[in-house]
Amino acid sequence: MLLIQELFSNGIITEERKKALQSQLEKTGKTEEEVLLQEKIIDEQALFALKSKLTKVPLLKPESDEIPLDVLELISEEAASNYKMVALFKKGNTVGVGMVYPENTLAQNALRFLSRKENVNYEVYLVTFSDLQNVLKQYRTLKRETKKALSELDKGQDEVLMGLEQSVDPALASEDAPIIKMVLVILRHALEGNASDIHIEPNREKLNIRFRQDGILHLSLFLPLSVHLSIVSRIKILANLKIDEKRIPQDGRFSAKINNKNIDFRVATLPTLYGEKVEIRVLNPADGLKSFEKMGLGERNLQIIQEAIKNPYGLILSSGPTGSGKTTTLYAFLQRLNQEGVNIVTIEDPVEYSIDGINQSQVRTEIGYTFAEALRQILRQDPNIIMVGEVRDEETANLVVHSSLTGHIVLSTIHTNSAVGVILRLIDMGIKPFLIPSTLKVAISQRLIRTLCEKCKKKVTMSEKVKSYIVKNIKTLPLAAKKEITITGEAFVYEANGCDSCNFKGYKGRTGLYEVLQMTEEISNIILKNPLESLILAEAQKQGMRTMAQEGIIKALAGETSIDEVARATEDI
Repeated sequence: MLLIQELFSNGIITEERKKALQSQLEKTGKTEEEVLLQEKIIDEQALFALKSKLTKVPLLKPESDEIPLDVLELISEEAASNYKMVALFKKGNTVGVGMVYPENTLAQNALRFLSRKENVNYEVYLVTFSDLQNVLKQYRTLKRETKKALSELDKGQDEVLMGLEQSVDPALASEDAPIIKMVLVILRHALEGNASDIHIEPNREKLNIRFRQDGILHLSLFLPLSVHLSIVSRIKILANLKIDEKRIPQDGRFSAKINNKNIDFRVATLPTLYGEKVEIRVLNPADGLKSFEKMGLGERNLQIIQEAIKNPYGLILSSGPTGSGKTTTLYAFLQRLNQEGVNIVTIEDPVEYSIDGINQSQVRTEIGYTFAEALRQILRQDPNIIMVGEVRDEETANLVVHSSLTGHIVLSTIHTNSAVGVILRLIDMGIKPFLIPSTLKVAISQRLIRTLCEKCKKKVTMSEKVKSYIVKNIKTLPLAAKKEITITGEAFVYEANGCDSCNFKGYKGRTGLYEVLQMTEEISNIILKNPLESLILAEAQKQGMRTMAQEGIIKALAGETSIDEVARATEDI
């Protein structure tokens, strides 16, 4: 207990605390380092600086994010994890080894074995837990793993492809096959990087792999074109698609257990000039199935939604462009409404997440099973609550409205730019204005914006341009809400910066911006007399509705996001 004793000798901990820590070591079996960091007695860097001083082992911070593969693999990933040691560099016949526990006898024996096996000398350095973890991640970086899989590929790509085409059942294929490994690596890194989509795109010279993270596409990897057919074939096998059909688009889905989680993937292929493009949607229940409280809804909006759910019937519509989180909103409603005493039936295209207790039906337009046809059929299933994936046409709009009139709660989505636009879109689709007030309970319009990384966001003085943007957008806010916004004198906002935690993007995660319009008597009168967007919007704002830009400004001033991100998401509205 060298470290604890040294802290006691230096007066950092008391005798009583020293005894408590010693007792904790005996009970838990943890190391001194783990206990001291867990109890926050000393920070990691200071702890290992102290250990370096006591053990006379120099403390080293790995300089490079990319240790050469041949150096890294001198110590296997399993040994590195078990013995808490990694190879950091190689100079001539000498290997620099970073160790968390250089005093550990088993680790020392493993190092001597390595020295004899590889015929090298070694220099031992002390590394922190954090630095060790950063190096361990390099064993599993996307580039490294795909490079390793590529190196294992046979020279004869035709043989690999032939083997894949013959294995209709993926279980029959060897899990050690390089192409199978490569596909699994791509899927795992997409999941670990919180990507919502994977794009596999052939071009003239290379195969591009792009991940959509926090709503933005990032180029993650280049692969040689020679593996394109094999990768696409493997994905088609998983998704039960026709391998030999390359002329027309195909859709499918598959499930895989990755990092001990059951994840669904939705696959869509598209013929392009240089071969088939594949788009894979990552359907992670942790991201897609959220409660209202975790979606970024403000207090007023959350209250309106909770009141709407209590109604025994009525229409609730969510609007916004593709990728704005409409489906997540509908699933949040379903989870809240899902009880033993009600019959919930959904019509979806496609079914994204499976929810226990809910009857979910997939439309198939190619055989005439459309939203409208499905809605007619499920009305015979004695439903209490109906969810229709999207109101796409006049027929579906009429059926949705009449279903809510006949005592059902109906949830659906519609493509409009604002909450007020939902009302006008229904009228455009042939719904009589007098039907809307009695059916539509709530209209929601939404966007997703990136949230600033908490570890590196930067506080800056508000520029005149930002002040002007805020002033322009808060004009219609109620007076009480305006008082919450301070932009006089030296006001501050936050900007993206970038660090290890957010992969130097400055943003980490996303939240929602919402406009929530509640049907009231005043808005009903406007719809019946003169349904103009400007009149409805003015009345809704008078009653406290905030636009998405206003919601975004409030979040930006609270440090959740940046003004740039709010403008990017809302200025096209």
